[in-house]
Amino acid sequence: MSEILEKIKFDQKGLIPAIAQDAKTGEVLMMAWMNEESLRLTLSSGYATYFSRSRNSLWKKGDTSGHFQKIISIKTDCDFDCILLTVEQTGVACHTGVKSCFFNEIL
Repeated sequence: MSEILEKIKFDQKGLIPAIAQDAKTGEVLMMAWMNEESLRLTLSSGYATYFSRSRNSLWKKGDTSGHFQKIISIKTDCDFDCILLTVEQTGVACHTGVKSCFFNEIL
């Protein structure tokens, strides 16, 4: 696993986009940012931890809301510059109170 972690391409700010997908339905739930520390915490705890750019700090999804994301699998894309988390979502994923953050239809 450490070989894969070494290939991950964090951006100039030390971040990588992470997409959370529902393990049962395949629905895309949310996108957030991870840094190396949040990725390592996610791997060690089995629950999604992200990096908040606005607060400049780590946040474990669900710590304040109770809407945790239990990790089922973690993959990278072919370029190692995006992470896909397959999760078992407790409650809703979006801070607006809906299941998925992706509800604003364009087309």
